[in-house]
Amino acid sequence: MRILITGGCGFIGCNLADYFLRKGSEVIVYDNLSRSGTNKNKKWLEDNHKKNLTFIQCDIRDFEGLKDATKDIDTVFHTAAQVAVTTAVKNPKDDFEINALGTFNVLESIRLSNTDPVLVYTSTNKVYGNNVNGIPILEKETRYEFADSNFANGIPETFSTDANEHTPYGSSKYTADLYTRDYYAIYGLRTITFRMSCIYGLRQFGNEEQGWVVHFIISKILGKLITIYGDGKQVRDILFIDDLVNAVESATREINTTKGQAYNIGGGINNSISLRELVSLLGKMGNNKIDCTFDKWRPFDQKVYISDIRKAEKDFDWSPKIDKQSGINILSNWVKNNKNIF
Repeated sequence: MRILITGGCGFIGCNLADYFLRKGSEVIVYDNLSRSGTNKNKKWLEDNHKKNLTFIQCDIRDFEGLKDATKDIDTVFHTAAQVAVTTAVKNPKDDFEINALGTFNVLESIRLSNTDPVLVYTSTNKVYGNNVNGIPILEKETRYEFADSNFANGIPETFSTDANEHTPYGSSKYTADLYTRDYYAIYGLRTITFRMSCIYGLRQFGNEEQGWVVHFIISKILGKLITIYGDGKQVRDILFIDDLVNAVESATREINTTKGQAYNIGGGINNSISLRELVSLLGKMGNNKIDCTFDKWRPFDQKVYISDIRKAEKDFDWSPKIDKQSGINILSNWVKNNKNIF
């Protein structure tokens, strides 16, 4: 199988590349290397895979480059993106061009190809925008919780996306999400959309703007100050990268069922955690003290977001295998053993 991975030197992309290379697939990694850590992940891939790996340094805003890269491809994993809400607020033009136009270029490249490749697009829970904050919540000592029993399993794919207050990042990703599903409806492209919650794991170089789980872990281990935006009771469901890779493989395998569909992909209700709870958990691990400061809420931050993952379980028999405690332990040990690369 020939696989093209846009953003293939990013956190998710390089883990996908490594997994499918180890399974014997031919993988073309397409990345402009603009993100922090991508050069390290490129070197890691090249050091560990001497054959079947091709690297193309190019931007998804370059349509001709994408069109050439998509020739004779069986599957495309589109992970390239501008990923930070705060960056999108500061520079919405770049955010739109990368997330919306870049995804359009990917779709057009596939439409014009001769091989009808499957596309898995990594979207985001931010497509639901501030609608999520319209659900009544309960405030507990360490977290917020949905008060409405209709959301006992989290947010389903049928939840409304049709409102303002998405942030520029949410709007650009939602535009790409719509186009990806419509290219199935209009042109018959075999697309799958993953609306992802918080993915964490090895080869991730998080910061205050994105990758908060690994950012907290790195800060704790290196003794750096952590800034919490809001009161720290906001909750997300977290998913270890190995489980995401398995979801991508399983959804692709069941393409006759999954094509044209959107799936909420995260750790689910059993792997939900608040920022305060993560700080508390990390404080019990090792001797390093955690120093935190608080700042104002970010625009339209969802106080609670938990993925209802039952549709994915039904359609392609997938559910997380790595619980949050185990995943955080694995990631903490990796950071400890690789402090020199941060």
